[in-house]
Amino acid sequence: MFQRGIERVWTVQHQQHSPIHKAGMVLDPNKMIESDPFLFLAEDFFKKGTFDFHPHRGIETVTYVIEGKLEHQDNKAGRGELEPGDVQWMTAGKGVIHIEDPAEGETVHSLQLWVNLPREHKMAEPRYQNLRAQDMPVREEEGALIRIFSGSSGGIQSTTKNYVPVTMVEINLEKGATVSQDLQGDYHGFMYILEGKGQFGKNKTEAEKGHVLLLEKGEAGQTSEVTITAKDQLRVLLYAGEPLHEPIVARGPFVMNTEEEIRQAYRDYMAGKFAE
Repeated sequence: MFQRGIERVWTVQHQQHSPIHKAGMVLDPNKMIESDPFLFLAEDFFKKGTFDFHPHRGIETVTYVIEGKLEHQDNKAGRGELEPGDVQWMTAGKGVIHIEDPAEGETVHSLQLWVNLPREHKMAEPRYQNLRAQDMPVREEEGALIRIFSGSSGGIQSTTKNYVPVTMVEINLEKGATVSQDLQGDYHGFMYILEGKGQFGKNKTEAEKGHVLLLEKGEAGQTSEVTITAKDQLRVLLYAGEPLHEPIVARGPFVMNTEEEIRQAYRDYMAGKFAE
């Protein structure tokens, strides 16, 4: 079993974009190759009216609500509400127009990850998977509770559907507890600390709330794991996925493989084809 270390640690820098919206990049969109299949991860603090209806094509968005109630609505009569600890896994595929807006009077604190879709699934039919915290499979060990939103942990498997194999787990540790999360060796992965502090990886790298930890890379065919020890009550999100190794052309809300596919996405959107 390959023991993963931590390649790099950084702190998320937040900026006030408007009186009702503050945001920071957990994963830098300028480093998409490094984080493949993940395009970026944004942390947002926002109120109703921050975002209007907007389109997507060629990606999946994975929204994790930390605080507040988040309402969702799309152009195909879909709607719903996410509570703290819930995740929505939205496959935009060939095209969707939607809005995510806090409930009236709420300030939502959320994380939104963009997952690239492989070439053969860029034009998949849109779908939604609302992953309620209370419904997710959990792995429990002494002082540890791991909620499995996608992929598996310690042999416990989620039923979340993926076009790209992705592990997404919420790791909750009591002070002094240690746990290891297993991963395929070639998965690119990172962790974001929501609460507390601890030691991470084979070199026991120290990090705390607000830190992002990029996992050391392994190799295809290997099994690997990353070990975490809590120095205080600890809550960490771990994301890891199989890299696509495909060309990435990103323009606004569309992510495709070529410039012509991007131009086609804009033509289709302007022609109203995202509503079909």
